[in-house]
Amino acid sequence: MRKHPFYLTPSQEDHTFKPNFRYNSFLKKCIKVISVKWLQIHITVDQAQVDFTETLLSSLGAVSVTLDDAENQDLLEPLPGETPLWNKVIVTGIYAQEDDEEEIDVAALETFIRAQLPEAPIRHEFLEDQAWERTWMDAYEPIQISEKFWIVPEWMQAPEADAVNIKLDPGLAFGTGNHASTFLCLQWLGKTDVKDKIVIDYGCGSGILAVAALLLGAKYAYATDIDPQAVLATKQNAELNGVLDRLYVGLPEEFNAELGEQKADVFVANILAGPLMMLEPEFAELVKPEAEFALAGVIEEQVADVTSIYSKHFDILEVEKRDEHWCRISGKRHKN
Repeated sequence: MRKHPFYLTPSQEDHTFKPNFRYNSFLKKCIKVISVKWLQIHITVDQAQVDFTETLLSSLGAVSVTLDDAENQDLLEPLPGETPLWNKVIVTGIYAQEDDEEEIDVAALETFIRAQLPEAPIRHEFLEDQAWERTWMDAYEPIQISEKFWIVPEWMQAPEADAVNIKLDPGLAFGTGNHASTFLCLQWLGKTDVKDKIVIDYGCGSGILAVAALLLGAKYAYATDIDPQAVLATKQNAELNGVLDRLYVGLPEEFNAELGEQKADVFVANILAGPLMMLEPEFAELVKPEAEFALAGVIEEQVADVTSIYSKHFDILEVEKRDEHWCRISGKRHKN
C-alpha cells in the first residue's frame, strides 16, 4: 500500500513549513473510505495569502496546485517591471486517490485547513476517474472564422476539406481562436490580401496568425514572442500545417536580427494595449509605407489612447468589437 506523503507544518512566524510528526498523527485520523478517485479542495484567499496556501496544500499531499481569479477580472498585459495581481484568488489543490491506498476524510482535512486559514472560504468537489486526455480533447470543436476558413484541432476531421483549414494543437500556447482578440485578427487576415506578401506576427503565442497568413498565401512570415514556449509552439503548429519552410520564429532579439532591413507588407500584433502603445515607434519601422496592420488585445476603453498614439505613423481605418469589449484596430502605414 502506498503511503501518504510526509506532511509538514506551517510556521506562523515566517510562513515556511517544517517537519512535525504530531501533524502526521493527526492526518492518520483522516483516513476513511470514500468511493472517489480525485478530490479538489478550493480555497479563496487574498493575494497576500496565496504563497502560504499553495505551500499548505502541497504539504498536505496535493499532486497539483492551481490558481484562478476569484472575481473574473480581465488580466491585462503589464508594462515592463509591473506584476499582474488578482485581488482574490482561488487556490485549488488536487488529491489523487489510487486503488491500493487508504482514502482521506474530507471533513477532517477541511477542518485542518480552516485551522490555518480561519477566514478563507473552502469548498470541495469529487472528480470521478476518467480518460482525462480524452475529456480535454472533447472540449474543443472546429471554429469557423469566415466562409471557407476554419481552425481545426489536429485530431479532428475538417468540416470542409476544400476550405483553408488551420490544424492546431490547442494545448501548446495562447491562441486557439476561441478568444475574441485572436478571432478578430483571424477575421481580418481572412479578408486582407496577403498573397505573396511578407507578414509579421508580433506576440505570436501559438503561431496561429502566422500560420493562417501562410495558408492564405503569404510568401513568408516572421513571428516573435517573449515566451520561449510560444516560439516552440509556433514551430510545431507551422510544421503541423506544412508551412514551416516559409516561417521564421524567434525571441525578439533573434527576430530583429533575422528580419534585418527587410520590411513587412502586412503586420498583426495581438499583445494588449500597454505593450502596443510602448512599441508603436518600433512597429512603424518594421513595415513598408502603406503596409496594412491590425492590432488586438485592446478593450473598448483603451481604443482612444491606442489610436491617438498610432495616428503618428498610421491611418486608422476600422475599429471592430467582439464579445462586449475586445477590439481590433486596423488600417495602413502612412505613405512616408
